[in-house]
Order: sequence, then C-alpha cells, then structure tokens
Amino acid sequence: MKLDFIPLDKLSVSKANMRFSKSAPDVSDILPTVRKRGVIQPIIVRPQSCPEPVEGCAPDAFEILAGSRRYHAAMIVAAEKRAMGEADSEIALLPCAILEEGDAADAVEASMIENMARRDADEVTQWESFTRLVKEGRKTDDIAATFGLPELTVRRVLALGNLLPRIRRLYAADEIDRATVRHLTLASKSQQKAWLALLDDEDAHTPVGHQLKAWLMGGQSIGTHHALFDIEASGLAVIADLFGEHAYFADADGFWKAQDAAIHDRREAYLDEGWNEVVIVPPAEHFSTWEYVKASKRHGGRIYVDVRGTGEVIFHEGYLTHKEAERFEKGQCAGTGGKVVLPEITSTMATYLDLHRHAAVRAALTSAPTVALRLMVAHVIVGSPLWRVGVEPQNSRNEAVAQSIENAVGEADFDHMRRKALALLGFDAEEPAIIGGLGGDLGPNTGLVALFLTLLGLDDAQVMDLIAIVMGESLASGSAAVDAVGLHLGIDMADYWQADAAFFELLRDREIVGQLVADVTSPSVAASNANEKAKTLKAIIRDALDGTNGRDKKDRWVPRWMQFPPSGYSQRGGVGTIAAHGAVVKAKDAHDSAEAEPDMPDPATPGSVMTLPDDGTEGDARLAA
Repeated sequence: MKLDFIPLDKLSVSKANMRFSKSAPDVSDILPTVRKRGVIQPIIVRPQSCPEPVEGCAPDAFEILAGSRRYHAAMIVAAEKRAMGEADSEIALLPCAILEEGDAADAVEASMIENMARRDADEVTQWESFTRLVKEGRKTDDIAATFGLPELTVRRVLALGNLLPRIRRLYAADEIDRATVRHLTLASKSQQKAWLALLDDEDAHTPVGHQLKAWLMGGQSIGTHHALFDIEASGLAVIADLFGEHAYFADADGFWKAQDAAIHDRREAYLDEGWNEVVIVPPAEHFSTWEYVKASKRHGGRIYVDVRGTGEVIFHEGYLTHKEAERFEKGQCAGTGGKVVLPEITSTMATYLDLHRHAAVRAALTSAPTVALRLMVAHVIVGSPLWRVGVEPQNSRNEAVAQSIENAVGEADFDHMRRKALALLGFDAEEPAIIGGLGGDLGPNTGLVALFLTLLGLDDAQVMDLIAIVMGESLASGSAAVDAVGLHLGIDMADYWQADAAFFELLRDREIVGQLVADVTSPSVAASNANEKAKTLKAIIRDALDGTNGRDKKDRWVPRWMQFPPSGYSQRGGVGTIAAHGAVVKAKDAHDSAEAEPDMPDPATPGSVMTLPDDGTEGDARLAA
C-alpha cells in the first residue's frame, strides 16, 4: 500500500464502499475537526478502472473504498475556503493509502475492515487523551471545537479525573454503570474509598445509581432546580456533580426552611391578587388534577400548591372540587342563581385572625404542659406540614441478620407493648407502626385533631407509655442517642441477647475471634489455640457459652462491642458502636464543663416548675416540666 496526497477532483466514492450512497452522508460530527485540523487519517483508495472510455473516468483518477465521510467533509471545507479566496493547491489535497489494482473482493474487504473494526473510544480513554491536551495548554472549548463535541461532554469526560483510579478502571471495564459514576463524582475522596470498601465486602450492600445518591447525601437529596428562592442569597451549601449536570443542597432542612418561606410569600401574593383561597398540599398528599375542575378566580377557583417530597413545588391555578363545580352549575351557591358568594372577610383579615389566635394559643400552652404534651404526641404520630417524623426501618439485606432481629427478645418485648398502645388508640393491632397512623380518609388536619381529642381522654401514665413507643419507633439505629439512653438506663445486653447463628456467621477476622476466645475462656486457652483456624476458634466459643465438650459455661456473655458502654478488642477501630459512644462522651464533657445557670431547677426532676427570668414584661412565663 502506497501513501500519497491526491486532489479532491481526482477522487470519487466507489460502489464497493460499504457506505456508498447516491446522497451525501451526514458529516456534522466530524466537520469541526476537519475544519480545524484537516483530514489526518488517510482514506483508502484504488486506481479507477476504465476498461473503455467513460465520461468522468480519467486514467489518473481514484475511487474511495473507505473514508467516504472524510472525503465529503473535506469537500465542504474546500468549498468554504474557496469562498474565502484561498488557492485550490493549498486546500484540495487528501492523504490517501492507495491499494494496488486487484479484484473487487479485496476492495470490499478493505472497506469492511475499516468501517466495521472501528470502535469509538470509551470515556476513560477519552479522559486520558483530553487530559494530555489540557496539560499542553488546550482549553475545554478548544477541545470541543476540535472534536466536534459539546463543551459539556468534554467537561463531563474531564470530570472523571476527580475519581480514584480504581473507580475509573471499573467504569472502563463496564463493571459500574454511568449513573453510578455520575453520582460518585459528587463524592469526596474519603467517600469514594468508603464506597470501594463496601464493594469489596461480599456481605455488604453496595449502593448504586439513585441509591448511591441517597447514600452520599445522607438521606434526602434535593436538586437546586426545585428552589423557589435565590440560592446564592440563601447562603445554603450546594454540591454539584463534576459532570456539570446536577447540583443538590447539602442541607435538606435548610432547603425546606427557605422553600417554605418562599411558598408562604407566593401564597400571600396570590391572596393579594384576589384569589379566594390558597391550599398547601403537603408532601404526604398528592394533588390530582382529574379530581378537580378548572374554575376562574371570578367563579371561586382556588390555588392548590402541590409540595413534593423531592422539593418540587407545582402551583395549580384555578380549581374547584367536582361537588363545588356541580353546585355552581346548578345555581345552588347560597341562592344567588349561580353567582359565587364573596367571603365576609378578606384573605388578609383571615391571616390577621389566624396569627392572633395562634399567638394566644401558644402562650396559653405554656401554662398547660399536659395539653401541650398530648398535642405533641398527636403531631409525632400523624404529622403536619411542620413535622416530619420517620420510622426506623430496621432494614438489613442479610437474611440471617433480619431473622435474628425479628426473633430478638427486645423486639418481642417492644412489639408486645406496641400492640397494647395500638389498642389504646383504637388502631388495628396488625399495624407495623403507630407513627403515620390515623391520617387515612380523615386527612392530616382532621386526623391530627381526632387523635388529639383521643389523647385528652387518656391519663398521664397512658400518654407516657405512648411516648415511649413512638420514641422507640423513631429512634435511629446506630445513633449516638441509642448509646446515651442505654448508658442512662443502665441496660445490660445479657438480658436481651445471646449469641446466635447469625453472630457466628458474621465473625470473619481470625485475630478478633481469638480475642473472643480469651474473653469467654481465658488468655491461656486463647494462646494455646492461636494457630487454629477461625472455624475451630468459633467452636471453642460455642462450647464455652453452652458449657459443652469439657468447657466451663460462660453465662451472660456479651461481646464488648454490644455492651453499654462499648469497647473494642484491638486498636484498629472501625466499630460503629464505639464511634457513637465517642459522640456521647464528647457531649457529656461539654455539658459538664458548661456553667450552670443560676436558680434553674433540674428539668429532669419530676413535678418541678421552671420559672423564666423576669424580663420586665407583664407576668412571669412559666413552663412545667
């Protein structure tokens, strides 16, 4: 094969070319590159065969076997440059690889090899190449123009450089998908390492795709595109993925505070415009347009503000319920012949009345703590636009762990008390949780009041029992609060736990298993069996706990990790219970070092009354604890 430069007017596309077509092909993707760099990869040609005089067939002409799109792109660029006055001699030559004359099969084979064997570079390979260009001084817009790519695509490829090398290799090998990689670009290096550790742990669940986003964001992830407020002015921290496609709020609670304020402002604006009512539809509910009828402001239509749990807010302007629309059509609106009756007060007056009633009620609650307590419990169970309380799911992807928890003594005791609490409230005994109940057909507002009225009929002891259940349902597993309560109540885990099959199955580290042997027998027994396999060491632990095979029975043994307070068996760390206890110790140190407020009784003392310092206002504010 000989290499040479051949003028464009001496070339034509051969019918042996597998991309041959009478119409010109689409070259928009390669045209920017050809404009900037010309045709770099030689096209494959052969001398044009002219067995007899044919119009357009010249002895020095060539036909293209592979490279038709590069040829047509070069033709476009040549025409553009001619229009700018450049000479043909400088623009009309193409690099060509010339095949020797042969049979048609050789030509077809050459065309197929180039067109079918070509494989687009994967993103990791592109990243390696683009990175070299950046190091040479190229900017992203230059790279995009050269390769005919959107600048966002180039930035997304370059973002892979912020990933750990191993994650890039996994992506290049198609072992993780693009959605997972995109979310990993949100992660810090330490988070990436933690994710890889989960990937390597065959017993752990590795979050991918949208689960990974939730894992990285610590729960709720809210996109910045849902904000109704000025993000920059809010001062809220934003995490943007390095592909430049998505950004999220780092503080979900901060987002909702700003979003709720923006919703309130929009509500007031609608009311000032003359809308009769603005209804806020909380995340726990959903506004379905098919359940309503469009109605203008003049015909009594309302604004429905559909607030989604994702942070999205949709404003539905001018709707009535079907029943209201039917009454209007039948002219039954207070005997006015179809005309809507205006309310007796303005929306601003309604707000005025609401705020004054609210101020009076919450001031009165400070002198009625038992009423406030029942109202709080109702809010925890039913929820409201200002209360979001979730139930600890107690999830585990490991079936043995899930079964162990289900059969635990503590779980059985709690379930027994929960059933009693469900019966006390009139709930179905088979309900999995008290929290979230009694909304149903009543709706959140009516359901909240209905439960509040039920609680007013219960004595203090019954209400306190309910509080223990709802607090237990919403106590986060693995949290420092679990350790703090366990320490305060002096819980002995031996009352609630015995080593089971799941526990032994999860013991994997031979060194640590050896430490457990010393814990349940003696250091000398552990030393004499130091070279045994983990399976043998586990058998020794079982024998010691059961008092079998000549071992002295070790009663009420609990591993150090599970105790209150917890401790470890080595200096290696990585134990969640110990980390949680560290947070408790830190909080206790801060509490103990704080200066005690003067004349302030211990709020934990039953029946004590806390009197707030007199600030000169009329009367003293008192809170009963």
